[in-house]
Amino acid sequence: MRKKTVTTAAALAVAAALTLTACSSGSGSTEPIADVSTQAKTQAATVLDRPFTKPNLVLEDTKGKSYDFRERTKGKPTLIYFGYTNCPDVCPLTMSNIAIAMKSLSPADRAKLQVVFVTTDPERDTSAELAKWLPSAGDPSFIGLTGGFPTIQAGARQLGIGIDAPTKEKDGSVVSMHGTQVIAFSPKTDEGYVLYGEDATAEDYAKDLPKIIKGENP
Repeated sequence: MRKKTVTTAAALAVAAALTLTACSSGSGSTEPIADVSTQAKTQAATVLDRPFTKPNLVLEDTKGKSYDFRERTKGKPTLIYFGYTNCPDVCPLTMSNIAIAMKSLSPADRAKLQVVFVTTDPERDTSAELAKWLPSAGDPSFIGLTGGFPTIQAGARQLGIGIDAPTKEKDGSVVSMHGTQVIAFSPKTDEGYVLYGEDATAEDYAKDLPKIIKGENP
């Protein structure tokens, strides 16, 4: 398997590049996506100087019911990740790391945290498929969303995350290219103010989640 590298420009007083990786089973290339500004990088976490507004994203959950991301997560600490269930490595690892970290939280804090997984391969990742995959890859409390690809792509781009439409290779395999950022939203402002790359570990999340739940900088 080879990976596609997606680059996000991170601007402080001068412009700097924040490189992010997209998982796939196809060949790779490099492309720029949206610009973000960072205030500081604290180990695995990048605290954004200009936080993202929550995307206006309405999709279907694992029960096939409409889910308005902005409304349903209002005032709640939230993590969002865009990936797909057939991803061979980064997606299940990311979900697993967050799930492991959640086990260190108190029951009250665990109940507050919303973890949302949005598929980048909606043709294969139906509501039923997400309902089957998420509990084993992550945690039963994780929210899985699917829907039209243009809607998903537009929502991701509002967060500076690049997604390509899934393509079929000559051998019949399907490739889904996507950015691998996890964005954390504050319960105080409802803005996406912390970014994690694919190198974030379960220990990193375990250390940061109590602060994110309070809307504090990790």
